[in-house]
Amino acid sequence: MTPPRGTLVSDGHITISKSFGFSASHELRLLPPTHKCTRNHGHNYVVTVIIGAEKLDEHGFVTDFGDLAPFGDFLTTSFDHRLINDLVDFHPTSELLAVHFGHWIIDNLEPHLHGRLVSVQVSETASSSATWTRSAAA
Repeated sequence: MTPPRGTLVSDGHITISKSFGFSASHELRLLPPTHKCTRNHGHNYVVTVIIGAEKLDEHGFVTDFGDLAPFGDFLTTSFDHRLINDLVDFHPTSELLAVHFGHWIIDNLEPHLHGRLVSVQVSETASSSATWTRSAAA
């Protein structure tokens, strides 16, 4: 079937991304006592969510960016201007935060995303980040 004139059809995987920011501190207490990150220190975190699909919906979207708004609300109400150590029961590295946020999205937004979550990246600085990529089994 030929698409209507002026309509593009994807012939590959398309991803979209949405970034959210929050400011918080943490203490990496499992590091040697002399490591600077064992002390309380803060970051202006940026969390980037990647959603992907082979086929776009009827509006030409992978998903509506608005479907991710509850995640932004979660970050703002639960993490912004807090000590992360008080909020989670794991060593709050960027790597483990990326895993945590990825599973939060799966647990809370999956009905809207239809299994399309690809990855979650947590950046502590403009040059330092960790990315969790969803496995096929997740």
